[in-house]
Amino acid sequence: MAGARDSTITTADGRVLAVQEGGDLAGRPVLVHGGTPNSRLLYRSDAERAGRQGIRLISYDRPGYGGSTPRPGRSVADCVEDVRAIAAALGIDRLAVWGVSGGGPHALACAALLPELVPAVASIAAIGPYGTGDYDYFSGMGELNVEDIKLFHADRAAAREKCARDREEMLAASPEQLIEFLRTLLSPVDAAVLSRELVEHAVRSIQSGLGPGDEGWWEDNVAIMEPWGFELGSIRTPVLVRHGREDRFVPFAHGEWLAGQIPGVEAILTDDDGHLTQTERHLESIHAWLLERLD
Repeated sequence: MAGARDSTITTADGRVLAVQEGGDLAGRPVLVHGGTPNSRLLYRSDAERAGRQGIRLISYDRPGYGGSTPRPGRSVADCVEDVRAIAAALGIDRLAVWGVSGGGPHALACAALLPELVPAVASIAAIGPYGTGDYDYFSGMGELNVEDIKLFHADRAAAREKCARDREEMLAASPEQLIEFLRTLLSPVDAAVLSRELVEHAVRSIQSGLGPGDEGWWEDNVAIMEPWGFELGSIRTPVLVRHGREDRFVPFAHGEWLAGQIPGVEAILTDDDGHLTQTERHLESIHAWLLERLD
């Protein structure tokens, strides 16, 4: 992406994290936790919108993806050590955070465990915890995700083998093949915003993240499916939860349930949004909400 700045940092325990910054590099910092699977690569449109709002948009490869050292057995909560290390290396003492889809729980970990560093968090189309909520985890979820999650809990070895096969398929995928791979997850409203530019970015990002292997993807799956390592009820940081009823990647019930567990949450639960529309339609307003609390 033109105008992006890439760097690597070393954590206190000796791991390497690959970081990308975009938008207004002199602006106010907002860190992104991307979905699963993913990479540090920022979507050009997101970075441009951030730049217009005076935002220094920061992303990174979670452990095992792209240029970041694997960290087998990591929990969702462990991401706060990486966020703290990134902020320190970049000379940042306060930054807002948003996370989307599989990145949503990681954003919420920052809300729970980094109150001194993170004054505001947005959770966007985030997946909820498995097996702990009184909601229907699978109702409305696309077939691809249902099959993968059920296999994970039924036969972890088989799930790991499928993760490796899916990685190979994604590494070889064209934009058209990626759309077909995701077909059961795309509601009509999401299909309508899936531009050529967006799908080409998704291909680049996924292939960058999965290039070294499937370890990052597998670590993400384990972290999200197992206990997250923090309590939603402990959160005191301001949190915005956004979720749409037309989401087939992560059903609406997940957003409703998360909103009901977080003290003082501001929830925007819409009937006409899906998964992809959240950032395609609403990123500027999400950023504005975060910036109000970062000042």
